Amino acid sequence: MKFILSVFLTVCFSLCIRANNISVSNVTLAGQNTAAGLNNANNFSLVQFNLSWENSHRVSFGPTNWDAAWIFIKYKVAGTTAWQHARLNNIGHTAPIGSTIDAGLQTPGTAFNATTNPGIGAFIYRSTSGTGTFTSNSTQLRWNYGANGLLDNSVVEIQVYAVEMIYVPTAAFNAGGGGGTSAFTSTTINTANPTTVASGIGALGGMGGGYPTGQVALTSSTFPNGFSAFYTMKYEISQKQYVDFLNNLPSSQSTSRFPASTGSRHGIVVNAGFYSTTLPFVACNFLSWADFAAYLDWSGLRPMTELEFEKAARGTIAPVVGEFAWGTSIIFSATGLVNSSSTNETAANVGANCNASALISGPVRVGMFAGINTTRVAAGATYYGAMEFSGNLWERIITLSTLNGRSYSGLHGDGLLSATGEANISLWPDAAALGCGIKGGSWADNGGEARFISSRSQSASAYPVRYSNIGGRGVRSAL
Repeated sequence: MKFILSVFLTVCFSLCIRANNISVSNVTLAGQNTAAGLNNANNFSLVQFNLSWENSHRVSFGPTNWDAAWIFIKYKVAGTTAWQHARLNNIGHTAPIGSTIDAGLQTPGTAFNATTNPGIGAFIYRSTSGTGTFTSNSTQLRWNYGANGLLDNSVVEIQVYAVEMIYVPTAAFNAGGGGGTSAFTSTTINTANPTTVASGIGALGGMGGGYPTGQVALTSSTFPNGFSAFYTMKYEISQKQYVDFLNNLPSSQSTSRFPASTGSRHGIVVNAGFYSTTLPFVACNFLSWADFAAYLDWSGLRPMTELEFEKAARGTIAPVVGEFAWGTSIIFSATGLVNSSSTNETAANVGANCNASALISGPVRVGMFAGINTTRVAAGATYYGAMEFSGNLWERIITLSTLNGRSYSGLHGDGLLSATGEANISLWPDAAALGCGIKGGSWADNGGEARFISSRSQSASAYPVRYSNIGGRGVRSAL
């Protein structure tokens, strides 16, 4: 039977901002392969598209890292209303010259299985050093539609999503030592095995280099302690990303995930079941823990731990007392906005590198402080190039201070939610947010200490409900 293709080019751009303009275009299905037999679970097709974004990089010095696009695909069978998550193969993708494709398995580091451990998405990035606009045309991802239970003649609609990520390589790093409330004693994390009991309350110290356990040993032997490589979202979840998420869900799920909040630069509204926002480029606030976790599950990502937060921000360099995410103890808060609510929204005062101290009444455009030639300090960027780790919105993290947090094993989202729109991944904190905390401060925080990289003033504060100054970003373990 012939695979009838009915591809609606309703491609959702998860992030589309002036700074980097990530975009997906010309989506088609091609190369259907039914060699395994009629309606066989091994039959596949290729999802083809063009991909580009500005200010891309890959460097072989300093951070020795790159940025990447995390691509995942949703499909809907004609005559149905529910979107499903496409299962990708581990190999067989087509990476144009100059690019590399790595499949992101449900459980990275274990054997691929088309049904039990499929590719949930794929990372696409530069294969050689370079900077500037990166374009990957006629990119193809192998979709094992048979493993999704589809027939060879199924008529489908697909949506392709792109999220900009930053690679944080495997390396030893210092946790703590930068000052701030309840900060860990400065300790080098030099192995991926987080099993040693800490030497004292609030300390990472102890034997074998010291590992994060709080006052008792970790329940999970796979707790992501930051040593092993991972990807972090380059920006906090934007309102456009969250709107794309809501519009992909049935009403039985989206209703419970809709913040329905106003004020503090939150622009998401619903009209006749369709969600939109007047501030698509602004970071999304009013995300409860349940909202945040559901978005990560849906997109195949996971929550970051507080140690991964410190690693992604500080990198491999020594701590600086009172340091913010850009590596110094000096902060220049934006005093107002120019071109407010537009694609080129920027700070009114020259030299601003952070949204803090309640000088602006809400979050700002993600990546607002970065330009083509800005330095790390001027952009307010982390060691690896991620934005807004200090200020703008508090980042939701997994804490080391409670048993629920220490039980976290780092499992990834599978693209599917519960019937009521909840994340349903084993050992993730539930809607009560026990095991969670926040780091990095926000637009509403007057005290600079809250934005210190080492500060743990709120690392064990669950905050399960929606607040105007809490958002977040997801991470994913590397291959």
